[in-house]
Amino acid sequence: MPSDARLLLLDKNQVEALLQPADVLDAVREAFVLHSQGEGRVFPLVREPLATGGVFGIKSGDVQSQGLLGFKAAGFWPANRALGGEPHQATILLIDPATGRPQCVIDGNAVTTMRTGAAGGLGLQLLARQDSRRLCLFGTGVQARIQLTFALALLPSLKHVRYVTVTDQPDAGFERAFGERCDISHATDRNAAVAASDVVITATPGGGALFDLQAVQAGTHLNCVGADTRGKRELPDGLLARTRLFVDDRDQARQIGETQWAPDTPCTEIGDLLSGKAQVDRHASDITVFDMTGLALQDLTVARLLHQRAAAAQAGTSVHWPW
Repeated sequence: MPSDARLLLLDKNQVEALLQPADVLDAVREAFVLHSQGEGRVFPLVREPLATGGVFGIKSGDVQSQGLLGFKAAGFWPANRALGGEPHQATILLIDPATGRPQCVIDGNAVTTMRTGAAGGLGLQLLARQDSRRLCLFGTGVQARIQLTFALALLPSLKHVRYVTVTDQPDAGFERAFGERCDISHATDRNAAVAASDVVITATPGGGALFDLQAVQAGTHLNCVGADTRGKRELPDGLLARTRLFVDDRDQARQIGETQWAPDTPCTEIGDLLSGKAQVDRHASDITVFDMTGLALQDLTVARLLHQRAAAAQAGTSVHWPW
């Protein structure tokens, strides 16, 4: 049996040094197209509550034609905040499909953050009105920041941002981070902010409806990030019935996304738009929703990119892993 096998380890700092937003965007686009074409498979999702108060999940899949196989073990541990740590934790493992041997272990936090931001940006490019100028953002955390970063980069018509915080208090640091890229201010009336916006992004823990049904006006596009577990939601009852609904994966969205609350709502997978299987044909008065639950294939295409870059740059830690 081979005794010279190696396993590459990429920690948080190494991952962040290797990640580039434009390359992640390309990798996420590829993941959606592979999913649409049936070349990339998404295996049954694991997402379970823990006695500690956390949530643990596994997203896995493969692309047989590319020799790509692996999974991300991830979840949410709210008690980490009291320890000064990030509550979202994720680890990605790439596996050789020919032998089952591990190839690369990757800190998945930055991967999850950026690939989700890239997916949101693609959703805006495909679904939002291209003359959209006003955005309402719920949340100011890690995911809210990356969603806004990609939104401003990929939908340049956006000029005015109103944000809503869980405390209903302004966040000076958040405003400083984006103040040079847009007109940004705290919204004291969330319904009014939604009603005045062309784009709404919800990036919260998904504890309940964030605004009233009547606040959403004709022509609005919504990117919904926070519903990623059974029981989570950010949208009010009755909204999906008024919208044209787009998802990353139909079955997964019905299981853990906003679509779980209206599972019979007709929907289109966003990969089908990118592959040409479906068309948007958006009317100015349409309300569109992108229900984002996150695909294993997104993690795997980005992880493969990182593995290749690390190998070329001789980055990371290579350890002896005989078998």
